[in-house]
Amino acid sequence: MNPRRCILLALLGLASAVVVTAKAAPTRKAPESDLATVDVRREAVEAAANMAKAENPAALPDTLPQPFSPPGFDRDTTGEKTGAAGQAAGPAKPSGDRELLAAIASKITPSGTFFFGGEHYLQFSKKRLKVGDKLTVNYEGLDCTLELTAIDATNFTLRLNREEITRPIKPGKTP
Repeated sequence: MNPRRCILLALLGLASAVVVTAKAAPTRKAPESDLATVDVRREAVEAAANMAKAENPAALPDTLPQPFSPPGFDRDTTGEKTGAAGQAAGPAKPSGDRELLAAIASKITPSGTFFFGGEHYLQFSKKRLKVGDKLTVNYEGLDCTLELTAIDATNFTLRLNREEITRPIKPGKTP
């Protein structure tokens, strides 16, 4: 046989095999998209826009309750008789910083002192104050900020504005 003829027959055989294989091969289905249809996406966007609309909140009342100083907290519970004007018969309110500081300081009773890390601390149950710390006290509806200026073994000193007062740590006990 002629070598040209063999090559030609081989090529014809290959071409026919490719044609037969192409016709017999199953056709592939196009891959499905992971994206939702346009209508489904439009509905989701509209629902999100409706949820994102901000509504105006209700207005706050003019007076809010005070949790740390409720009304009537400082009312007279001792049963003293009141005067004609409805005021309790008792001592007059302090008029200056010195009198106010003395009235407040008499009610401040620490449980003790201790020395730690080179500093003196004044102990109030679970709270500890050191020199320079501020202490806010509500006295008859008036918030007063006191500064602790000195601590020693038996006394502590408080300052209100420019007035200072020194009190014993344990009232009633003298060193």
